[in-house]
Amino acid sequence: MNTNSNNILRYILSPLRWSGEGAFGMLFLLIVPFLAACNDEWKEEQYEHYISFKAPLNDNGVTAVYVPFTRHDDNGQPLYGRTGLSHYELPVIVSGTTNNDRDLVIKFGHSDTLSILNFERFGSPSYRSDIVDLYYKDMSDYASYPATLNIPAGQNIGLLKVQFDFNGIDLKDKWVLPIEILKDESYQPHPRKNYAKAMLRVYPYNDYSGNYSATTLTITNADDPTNATGMETARGYVVDENTIFFYAGNIDETRVDRQNYKVYFRFVPDESNPNIGSVELSSDNAEKNGFVNTGKASYRIYEQADEVQPWLLHRYVIISGIEYNYTDYTSVDNYPMDYVVKGILTLERQLNTQIPNEDQAIQW
Repeated sequence: MNTNSNNILRYILSPLRWSGEGAFGMLFLLIVPFLAACNDEWKEEQYEHYISFKAPLNDNGVTAVYVPFTRHDDNGQPLYGRTGLSHYELPVIVSGTTNNDRDLVIKFGHSDTLSILNFERFGSPSYRSDIVDLYYKDMSDYASYPATLNIPAGQNIGLLKVQFDFNGIDLKDKWVLPIEILKDESYQPHPRKNYAKAMLRVYPYNDYSGNYSATTLTITNADDPTNATGMETARGYVVDENTIFFYAGNIDETRVDRQNYKVYFRFVPDESNPNIGSVELSSDNAEKNGFVNTGKASYRIYEQADEVQPWLLHRYVIISGIEYNYTDYTSVDNYPMDYVVKGILTLERQLNTQIPNEDQAIQW
């Protein structure tokens, strides 16, 4: 109720205005239609039917989106005929306190804000030329989506189907797909810019990729073998259905020279049991980074139901027997540093077994 309505109500209820039984009857007749009128206000739209994405931004100014490297059908076969093809359904919302009462045709296009985001997050190349290696990179060459989406009257949510072709993509780059809701006379994009634009940081995944616990992985400088260090986590990035890569040692995506230190882990399942097998380690830059695999890595996968929430399934991928040498030749000019990496990496995924679609069931 507005201020004037509140003042009228106070006037009616004032004990100085009324007395006696007749007054109570009159009071009742006045208040009932007054309150009914207040309730009628909520039958009208309180806001606007703005059009927006459901793509909340994180601290880095992007929305993390996990998409299977290959989308499979119910029989486990590639949905689009071959590996590396997938899709993601991006929710488009009609806001407001009442249902959408019109047939809407929403238009979409490429957003031009990625360069602004890179400048704000990482700085200008004019101060440091290699800073661009930390920039988010436009993913438009690997993705496509319809130019329009129909949302019929009576519905408040539509799904924009974004198609991906991950074949040939190199995840050393931080790929972002920028999409914008275009203006049109028939609707109004949400006035808040981060509602009408989606900055999708896309992470394709396979059975082995993700954030591994690295607390049992040691990194030792060859010049000081008694002083071993470690890490909390190490991310494995998709290469194909059976291969991921890590950055060697404690190198991660915050380094501009990270592309020099990719270590590939190829999973080779046992013929009789796909939940165990060997892991082949290699590098495509061994001549410079000195990579030598000195171990015999293997993996095993096991699942365990949660003791408190039985519908929650814990799936573990454990890589043991990791042992390799590498040389950091770019951190300090003319001073290569040799390292030995040994230990175990463990990946845990939590799956909600009540959700049939695996990418939605995984609790990222």
